Amino acid sequence: MPLRLSAVLLPLALLAACARNDLAEPPVPLGDFALGLNIVVADKAEKVPISRNATPDEWEAAVKKAVDDRFGRYEGTRLYNIGISVDGYALAPPGIPVVAAPKSVLVITANIWDDAAQKKLNPEGKQFTVFEGLSGETVIGTGITRTRMQQMDALSFNAVKRVEGWLLENPEWFGLPPKEPVPAEAAN
Repeated sequence: MPLRLSAVLLPLALLAACARNDLAEPPVPLGDFALGLNIVVADKAEKVPISRNATPDEWEAAVKKAVDDRFGRYEGTRLYNIGISVDGYALAPPGIPVVAAPKSVLVITANIWDDAAQKKLNPEGKQFTVFEGLSGETVIGTGITRTRMQQMDALSFNAVKRVEGWLLENPEWFGLPPKEPVPAEAAN
């Protein structure tokens, strides 16, 4: 293999190794959380003009699967319902590698309800904007290296992981003590 080609491929291989799927690990403690309803709507999702096409049904299936995969692992004693709206997306089309490699993005809004109390826990929806993540494939553009469904699955995985992070920031919702505020001097 020519030296130049190996100099390009080695960093890409290292980036690909950095991308990891944490679903094989035990879930982070989330108190009494157990997944109740998994509701995803995508009928009003806006597509960026240069994006590949995806139907609302495809988005709903991809995000629902990501919610089931991530939150179905929790075995708490109380059901919580998750509602997610797919607000917008761009699925990178094939482009010129590296130079004009468009990035895929997904925008969602999440809500959570305590099923037994029939009460919404967040006063207003929490919006998240996520990208596919850094890997060897994303450096050269996933429009070239991934199918449309692979892009949707990666975006859904990242979006639902961000939702999990948001829930972990609010442990009192799940019967855990509230997080201690970070002192201003420690935050700097």
